[in-house]
Amino acid sequence: MKISFITTIYNEETTITKFLKSLVSQTKVPDEVVIVDGGSVDQTVYLIKNFQFPKSIKKVKIIIHKGNRSMGRNTAIKEASGEIIVCSDAGNILEKNWLKNISEPFIEKHIDVVAGYYKGMAKNAFQKSLLPYVLVMPDKVNPKSFLPATRSVAFKKSIWEKVGGFDEALSHNEDYAFAKKLKKIGANIVFARNAIVYWMPRNTLKQTYTMFLRFAYGDAEANIFRPKVLFLFIRYFICMLLVLLFIITKSFFMLFSLLLIIMLYIGWAISKNYRYVMHTSAFYYLPLLQFIADFAVMNGTISGILHLWDTKKML
Repeated sequence: MKISFITTIYNEETTITKFLKSLVSQTKVPDEVVIVDGGSVDQTVYLIKNFQFPKSIKKVKIIIHKGNRSMGRNTAIKEASGEIIVCSDAGNILEKNWLKNISEPFIEKHIDVVAGYYKGMAKNAFQKSLLPYVLVMPDKVNPKSFLPATRSVAFKKSIWEKVGGFDEALSHNEDYAFAKKLKKIGANIVFARNAIVYWMPRNTLKQTYTMFLRFAYGDAEANIFRPKVLFLFIRYFICMLLVLLFIITKSFFMLFSLLLIIMLYIGWAISKNYRYVMHTSAFYYLPLLQFIADFAVMNGTISGILHLWDTKKML
């Protein structure tokens, strides 16, 4: 069972060395490594070419292919000669047994995909507060419904071919769309909780807003609309109605109702995620991140829908 590790990169000079060190330090290394660079303008490619890969990795291939991540992933997989494709993203750190644990289930011939797990490498209270908004926390993992993400995934090349690969029209959330296609055809997916990748959270409000914006834009671009996003729009529509009614009526009751709803919303944002932070600053960060996520998701969804609409008009 030949294993090919693939990854796509773009301007990762600050993270690529740590990422590769975690790869070559695995208790089981891949037979080959295929890296597709999307046209980096920093020192990323130079650092890879000068990195010392062990002789146990028989082949290392670096390909320059300008395009989005979907194009990069498909290019890497086409170039890979292994029957099993394992994938993670630069910026992550692979736990030393990751590759061993994520490839082990393929001993069972009927397994098509292994969804690995991921944890956050939070260094401060802000990052700890961000994690439950981005990752599936350990106490919320459902092995039966957990979808594979390219942070930590392995699959047979044949199943990638069967679903037509990653959708190259998608520049964001391509792995979610890929996972949905796998589910649709009834691919045999298993969850490997012990195949862990460590992810570094964003560290500024601007980076966080942009991340959520891209997530939502990617969903809309892929024609994926989650129920919770619809409820989000409904919540804010109701809130705007109350604001409008207060402006019209100048009613103290309406103002009280509005303020009560806002306070309850802030309390909900704190109560649902405080156990993951356990720090007094979470009383500030959790509501702030909730509102940032809300506005980014609504903005990204609307932008994605408009882009989708324009694309359909052009066809």
